Amino acid sequence: MKTNASLSLALILTAGLLSTAAHAAGDPEAGAKIFPRLCGGCHQVGESARPGFGPQLNGIIGRPAGTSANYVYSDAMKNSGVTWDREKLRAYLKNPKDVVPGTRMIFWGLSDEEKLDNLLAYLQGFQAQ
Repeated sequence: MKTNASLSLALILTAGLLSTAAHAAGDPEAGAKIFPRLCGGCHQVGESARPGFGPQLNGIIGRPAGTSANYVYSDAMKNSGVTWDREKLRAYLKNPKDVVPGTRMIFWGLSDEEKLDNLLAYLQGFQAQ
């Protein structure tokens, strides 16, 4: 009986940990709702994405800053030495001018961790574009 109770408890705890890890990765569907409101005025993603007020964001994760084709970047962005990964993007979206001083991006920042996770999960879906 004790073995069954211990096994049940272990399974419940493992399931809880796995659901927390899955949640930490973000929800791309929720990110798809956030992107147009927070980013869509300047940026595009998807098959027909092109630069606007900001560069297109297909393949942003793993890309060196200031290197997307057909967009004229600020010197600050081109010379930042940043390569975008989830953590660097998270920091940038929280406070762009802290990560790339002198950036032209006009964005007040996003402090909501869940929204950041969701937005990053959404952007990861456009890596192969």
